[in-house]
Amino acid sequence: MRRMILLVSAVLVVFWTKPIWEEPAGSFMPEPLNDVINNGFDFEEMTEDAVALLNNVTGSEQDREQEAVEVEEPELTTPEDQSFSVGNIELGDTRQDVEDMYGESMRESENEYGVNWLTYHENYQNFMMVSFNEEGIVQGLYTNQNLLSSQYGIALGDSKSYVNETLGEPEEMIRSGRFNYQINSEGEYDVHQIDGSYVTVFYDVHEENEVTAVQIINENMEAAKESFYTDGSESLKEGFEYQLFDLTNAARVQHDLPVLEWNEEVRETARAHSTDMADNQFFSHTNEQGQSPFERMEEDDITFTRAGENLAYGQFSSVFAHQGLMNSMGHRENILNESFTELGVGVDFNEDNQPFFTENFITI
Repeated sequence: MRRMILLVSAVLVVFWTKPIWEEPAGSFMPEPLNDVINNGFDFEEMTEDAVALLNNVTGSEQDREQEAVEVEEPELTTPEDQSFSVGNIELGDTRQDVEDMYGESMRESENEYGVNWLTYHENYQNFMMVSFNEEGIVQGLYTNQNLLSSQYGIALGDSKSYVNETLGEPEEMIRSGRFNYQINSEGEYDVHQIDGSYVTVFYDVHEENEVTAVQIINENMEAAKESFYTDGSESLKEGFEYQLFDLTNAARVQHDLPVLEWNEEVRETARAHSTDMADNQFFSHTNEQGQSPFERMEEDDITFTRAGENLAYGQFSSVFAHQGLMNSMGHRENILNESFTELGVGVDFNEDNQPFFTENFITI
């Protein structure tokens, strides 16, 4: 059965406007689908398998001073055994190797591969995520900061053309579990199979397609996935929520902005909206009772002077959801809004295990 994969973005500032439709961002798509619908459509016409992003922001402008202590970046060395390393960590290194360099992780949270992402950073500077197998061997790496080193000389900030000239043509398909996935990224990322791993290079479309992040996944871990979407669970909900929160703060630090504080009450409101959308098969800032995100937060006794909401649906991980949001200008503006002070992220899954992501930003 063919699936329709769509991306929509709508921006609302101060007052309600008509939706502004944008072309879809990329995502892995199950075989045999290899086409993407580019034109706009009404929410009522969205299919269950749509991949979509929306944005909403309102409130009065507020400024606050950035209070950040500069942390020295590590001296990067060329990887010895793998083509790429993150923070001088390579696939195949041990957990002890990582802890000898970076100490204990700041957070452990479940990811779509059935293992955990461990985050390492100093107030979100020198941010990276590392995934280990049961034997404590590094199987996955991610960073959106200046921690990438490679035998090819590729680093964050390099151009997409340079990466493809250096690494060759990217993969068109990935074998994951029992499925082949056609890669239709709309140019927002490329996947290269190198050294027994899948190296996903993400590009910033608002910065002339410069390298903005890299994820490296051992091909055996990718192949162990049993389906396109991982079975939803309470631990995976929480994992996706904290990962999206951490990724947001790591991006803010990269743009010289202060980090946001986690707000548990806002998380509960955000998750309730994700659950509502997943259970009732709709996708909108306005719920079926006609409540806006601001009305939902007010009903939950959340006090704020400014608020914004980002929604994402159908991306199979927080990494891909975040990168897609950063490449959509309205959502990016929420993520990089210097006046926001707190964030709550809520995730839930529909009956097909497709995740719904809700980010609620507030200023108090």
